[in-house]
Amino acid sequence: MRAGMRTGMPARWTLLLRALREPAAMAGFDAADWDLVVRQALQAGLLGRLGALARRAGIEARIPEPVWRQMAAVLSLAEQQRRAVRWELTHLSRNLVELTGPVLVLKGAAYAAAGLSPAAGRLFSDIDLLVARAELDEAEAALMLAGWISNHHSEYDQRYYRQWMHELPPMMQIKRQTVLDLHHNILPETARIQTRAAPILAAATPLAEFPRFAIPAPVDQVLHSATHLFHEGEWEHGLRDLSDLDLLLREHGQAQGFWTELPARARQLNLGRPLFYALTLCRRLLATPMPAAALAGCPDRPSRPFASVMEGLFVQALSCAHKPSRSALAGPAAFALYVRSHYLRMPARLLLPHLLTKAWQRWRDGRATEDEAPAADPRN
Repeated sequence: MRAGMRTGMPARWTLLLRALREPAAMAGFDAADWDLVVRQALQAGLLGRLGALARRAGIEARIPEPVWRQMAAVLSLAEQQRRAVRWELTHLSRNLVELTGPVLVLKGAAYAAAGLSPAAGRLFSDIDLLVARAELDEAEAALMLAGWISNHHSEYDQRYYRQWMHELPPMMQIKRQTVLDLHHNILPETARIQTRAAPILAAATPLAEFPRFAIPAPVDQVLHSATHLFHEGEWEHGLRDLSDLDLLLREHGQAQGFWTELPARARQLNLGRPLFYALTLCRRLLATPMPAAALAGCPDRPSRPFASVMEGLFVQALSCAHKPSRSALAGPAAFALYVRSHYLRMPARLLLPHLLTKAWQRWRDGRATEDEAPAADPRN
């Protein structure tokens, strides 16, 4: 990392952050550096990204062979996932042909399908689609007829998703075992921040190779990624998601008018606060290039003291991916943000009964597992 650059992350993360910021610097890492960076990157879901950045920087031959083999393995797996997603979208195009409105591909699958910069070396676990709320039932019925079934069989879980959340319970394809999340919005119905999916659907960019599908407009890709990262309570892959944002901003930020449109769109969708955190952390940790007015133009900016506290929590939580590299504050910070994520998701009158119900379900399921376990062999 450049001299004088202070991020607030524990010192052990300096090398990985430098690799993300200045990929050519990886050519100078020694064996001890790589031992640490590979371990951190594996846990954070960033090893494939480092491989892609090294290849783009033209330093592939200067990466130690054992390290490059690991990077190449992840790059190969990411390419397999990209082909699998494109194959799955071909099937889904036929499954959802009767829907009249747009169907958007989101997050990792969107990056892969559209060949966006965060796709290189990035692994993901499911396909996320977004449809209008009015077409949600029709889309679900079409998917069920095509062999997609819900993973959640509890009556309470079904009601929880359908009544309060922004998506249906996850679905799995019986034959191919692909997991799909079908969304009708990007935040829960009960969230403290309310936004609308209609403008995102209306501004979507069609996928040339998959006419049935589209991806969000560039500003909406950034806002959705920022909202997902800064409203969730799981931080093991938080640094990877921040790197996604960095790459999206670098790619789309070169387009004329992007930096003017981004805060205006955040104001329209009521997503100024997550955008502020995204720009702040990208600039602070990854030196993402942006105009001086980008942060100043964010709507719903928090007060300076509150922003400082939240930034400190986010920075500490981002170090959670690799246990030996955590600071003493990482665990408490991640827990505080986990509690915050629930606070943002549902009001207390719904949240407390929900948490009690889930705790009871876990206890009941645990007891059932114990009851079903075979008795110990008395001869042992």
